[in-house]
Amino acid sequence: MTAKKPTHPLIPADRVNGTDVFNKAGEKLGKIEDVAIEKVSGEVAYAILSFGGLLGIGAKFHPVPWKLLKYDTEKGAYVVPLEKADLTAAPMIDEGELSGWNDSLSREAIYGYYSSYGVGPYWG
Repeated sequence: MTAKKPTHPLIPADRVNGTDVFNKAGEKLGKIEDVAIEKVSGEVAYAILSFGGLLGIGAKFHPVPWKLLKYDTEKGAYVVPLEKADLTAAPMIDEGELSGWNDSLSREAIYGYYSSYGVGPYWG
């Protein structure tokens, strides 16, 4: 089966925000709160995924390498090769950092965690 191409191949970042994220088993893991873009290259480095909590209260925020996300046109959502336990153990950022990434969590820590999924650093 050939993957259906989206009608519009580009999407503004504000429309990515709020998009649901599922795992390959079809479980909803959370949603994209924001994206982190590398200033010089313009490449999307991470999707900031909200995970857990109830109605947004107590949610954890995980920078997930953008290359792990695959858009599923039938679901209208992104799919990642992660289980809930993987996200629970993944590097996180505080909610306060959503409005201004301050590098309290190093990119090496993020890519070190996700390297077993076959994604390399965006900067290399």
